[in-house]
Amino acid sequence: MSSFYTKTAHFLRGALLFLYAGSGLTSLAYEVLWARMLSLQFGVSTFGVVITVTAFMTGLGTGSLIGLHWANRTSRPLTVFAFLEIFVALYALLLPELLQTTSGWVERMAGQLSLFQWYGLQGSVGILLLAAPACAMGAGFPIMLKAARNHLPLKRLYGVNTLGAVVGALFPLWGLPALGWVASLRIIAFLSGMVGSGAFLLSRLVEATPGSSIGNSPRPPLRNAIFYAGIGAASLMLEIGWIRLYGMVLLRTEYVLGVILAVYLLGIGVGSLLAPRFSKPWLLTLLPLIAGTFTLLGLFELPAVSAWIEHHEFRSLSGALGCQALILAACTLPITLTLGLWLPLLANHLGNSEQSGVWLYGANAIGAGLGAILAGFVGIPFLGTTATVIIAGVAFAVLGLHWGKSRTAWLAIPVIIGCASPVWHLPPTRELLPQQLPGSQDLYFYEDMISTTHVVQQQNGQRLLLTDLQRMDASTDPAAVQIQKNQARLPLLLQPDPHKVLFLGIGTGISVAGSLSFPDLQRDAVEISEGAIVAANDWFLPANGNALLETTVYHDDARHFLNATHQQYDVIIGDLFHPDLAGLSSLLSIQQFRRARACLTESGVFVQWIALNQFDIQSFNAVLRGFQRVFPDGQLYMDGMHVALVGTKEKAVDAKTMARNLRRLTPARQYAATGGEGMWTWLGRYWGPIAEGTGTIQDEWTPFIEFRLPQARYAGELDVESLLNELIRQRPDVDSAMRMLEVRPTDRDSFERAYAASELITRAWIALFSDDDAEAVKLTWLAYQANPHDRWIAEGLADNMLRLLPQAGQHGLSERAALLRILRIDPTHTETLRALWHLERSLGNAREAEQYRLRLLAAAPLDREASTATMRSQ
Repeated sequence: MSSFYTKTAHFLRGALLFLYAGSGLTSLAYEVLWARMLSLQFGVSTFGVVITVTAFMTGLGTGSLIGLHWANRTSRPLTVFAFLEIFVALYALLLPELLQTTSGWVERMAGQLSLFQWYGLQGSVGILLLAAPACAMGAGFPIMLKAARNHLPLKRLYGVNTLGAVVGALFPLWGLPALGWVASLRIIAFLSGMVGSGAFLLSRLVEATPGSSIGNSPRPPLRNAIFYAGIGAASLMLEIGWIRLYGMVLLRTEYVLGVILAVYLLGIGVGSLLAPRFSKPWLLTLLPLIAGTFTLLGLFELPAVSAWIEHHEFRSLSGALGCQALILAACTLPITLTLGLWLPLLANHLGNSEQSGVWLYGANAIGAGLGAILAGFVGIPFLGTTATVIIAGVAFAVLGLHWGKSRTAWLAIPVIIGCASPVWHLPPTRELLPQQLPGSQDLYFYEDMISTTHVVQQQNGQRLLLTDLQRMDASTDPAAVQIQKNQARLPLLLQPDPHKVLFLGIGTGISVAGSLSFPDLQRDAVEISEGAIVAANDWFLPANGNALLETTVYHDDARHFLNATHQQYDVIIGDLFHPDLAGLSSLLSIQQFRRARACLTESGVFVQWIALNQFDIQSFNAVLRGFQRVFPDGQLYMDGMHVALVGTKEKAVDAKTMARNLRRLTPARQYAATGGEGMWTWLGRYWGPIAEGTGTIQDEWTPFIEFRLPQARYAGELDVESLLNELIRQRPDVDSAMRMLEVRPTDRDSFERAYAASELITRAWIALFSDDDAEAVKLTWLAYQANPHDRWIAEGLADNMLRLLPQAGQHGLSERAALLRILRIDPTHTETLRALWHLERSLGNAREAEQYRLRLLAAAPLDREASTATMRSQ
C-alpha cells in the first residue's frame, strides 16, 4: 500500500511540475507576442515592451493577491487553475479581433490627438486589453501552490515555472518568422488550453483536502512588501535597460526581446531551484551587494562585448543568437541568479513560506510594473540608459540590505555609488565600435524612448548620423550627400507641377536640401526622433544648406501623421531606413502605402525608397507586392544601389510629365533640379512597372520582412548581386520602355543612350561583386561613352582611373596630366582633387594648390585635412 501511495505522490508531483512549467511557457510566449503586437501599434519597440511589461507584471501581481483569497477558500484548486488557463487561451484567440477593432478606432481618433496623446491612448487601450489575462495568469500562482501543498515547495514550483518561461520566451524566435503573429498566438493559445485541460483531468483524479489553505498566518509586515516591491521595480528597470543596451551592441534585431528574456529568466529559475542549497541567513546580506556590484560590472564590460561582436562574424542567425545569448548570460547571470534566490530565501526568513511567498511575489510584480514605467518614461529619456541601470543596481543594494543584519555591509553602498561615476554615460563610439569608427569623436548624443541618436565625426572629418549606435542613417560623404538629395529630386521631377511635398523622415536634412531648386514649394516633414531633428538643425548644416529653415518639421510618427492630417500633397517621399529594426517594418506595409495614397492629390506621386543592400529577394518582392496592390500602376526607378517605388493615383508618370515640369524652371534651376545630370539621365533610370504577383506581402498583422531579414543577413543572403541580376532580368527592353514612358521617336537617341548606360553600369557593379575587375572597368567605360552625364557612371570611371594611376607613365602621361583627365570626367572627384592639391604643393605651386584645396572643400565641406589647412593658413 505504501508503494502505491509513493507512486501516486511521485505522479502527482511530476504532473503538477509539468503543468506549471507549461503555464510558464505559455505566459512568457504571450508576453513576447504581446510586446511584438504593441511595438507594431506604436511603431517603436521600447514603447511596446514597456506597456506590455507594465500590463503583464501589474496583472500578475494583482492576480496573485486575488488568487490567494480564492486559494484559501477552494477545495478544488486544480479545477480553478484549469478554468484560468482556458480563459486565457480563449481570450488570446479573441485578441487579434479585439486589437484590429480597437486599432481602427484609435486610428480614427488620430486627427483629434497629438502624438503623445495618441501614444497615451494606445498605451491605455493596450494595458486594458492585457490586464484581464495577466491577472488570470497571476492568480494561477497561489492556486497552484494550494494544489501542490504538502507535495512541492514554493521554490521548486517557482523555479520550474520560470524555466518553462525560458522556453516560452524563445518560442517567438521560431514562430514569428515562420508563422506570423496571429498563427503563433493561436499555437500558444492551443498549448494554454491543453495545460488547462490537463489540469482539469488531473483534478478529477486528485481531490484536495476540504478546508485546507495555504496558511492562516498574517501577511508579512507592509514594509517588507514595499521593500520587495522596490526590488521588483529595480529588476524591471534593469531589464528594460538591458534590452536597450544589449539590443544596440549585440542582437539589433526583432529577436532581442525573446533572447534577453530567456537569459534573464534562466538565471532566475536556476537561482530559485538552487535556493535549498543556499539557505544561510548571511546570504540576505550578501545578495544585494552581489546584485549591485555585478550590475555595475556589466556596464564596465560593455565596450569589450561590443568590440568582440563587431569583430566576430556569424554564419547563421541561430549561431549568432546562441553565441550572443552565452555572452549575455556571462554578463548577467550573477544578477539573475541572485534575483532567483531572493524570493524563496526571503519567504523562509519571514516564516510560512507559501503565504509570505505569494504576498512578496504579488508586491514584487506590481513594483516591477511601476519599474517598467519609471525606466521607459523617466529613467531612459531624462537620465539615459546607463544611468537607469546604475540606479537599479544601487536600489538592489540599498533595498536588499533592509533584511541583512550586518551594519558593516552598508559601507559598501558609497563604494558602489563611487564606482558608478565612470559608466554613468554611454561609452564613446570609438570604444564601442573600434573597427568601424576608430579614432572617431562623438559630437552629439540624444536618447529618448524611441531611440538613441549619435552624431559621430570620423577621422577624415565627415559626420555620420547613427540610430541605436550601429544603424548608419546618413553621412556627409559627398557620394552619400548626392544619394540623399536624389531622394527628393526624382519624386519632384515626376510630378508635373509640385507645390506641396511631404518628407516621411528627415535624417540629416540633406534629402530636403535636394528640393531647394524647386520654386514655390511648401515643404513639410515628419520625424519621430527628436534627436534627428536637433542633429539636422545643428550638426549637418554644411551638408543640408539649412534646408529645414524652409521646412515645417512635425515631431510625429509617420503613421499617426498620415492618419491625422487633412492636407493633400503633390509629392510624398518615404525616406530610407533600416527595415529590420523593431516597429519600422510597418512603414513598408500595405497599410502604410494605403495611408500615403489617401494623402495624395489626384495627380500626386508617392515614392518609397529602398536600399538594396538591406534586402534579400524574398523580402524585396514582399514589399513590391504590397506596393503594387495599392498602386496598380506602380513603377520602379533605380538610383545607384537604391530603388524607388513610384506610385500615383492617376496613370503612371511619363516623359512628357518630366519635360513639362522642367520647362517651367530656369536653366540654372533645371540643372540643380536634376543634379546636373539632365532629364534623360533620370528617365534612363526607369526600370519598368511593378509586376503583379502572388505570394507573401508585408502586412502589419502578418509581418514578414523584419523576421526574414535577420535570417538572411546572418546566412549571407543579403546579396546585392542576386538582386541586381533579378532586376536586370525584369527590366523591359528599350522599345517597351519608350512605349511605357511615351517617349517621342525624335527623342529615341537621347533616351536609348541613357537607358543603356544605366543598365551597363548596373552590369559593371555585378561584375565587381563577382570580382571580375576587368569586366567592370570595360562596362563602366562603355556606360560613360553612352551617357557621360550620369554621376554614378562618371564617379565609377574616375575611381577606376585613379586606381590605375601608377600605370599612367606607361602611356606617356605625367601624374598631373592623368589626374586632370580624371577631373574632366568627374570635376568633383574628391580624391583626385586631393591628389592634385598635394602634387602642386609638393612642386611649390602654392596658388594652384590652394585652388584645388578650395575645390575639395566645395565638394566636401567637412573634409578634415582641407579645413585644417584653412585654419593653419588663417
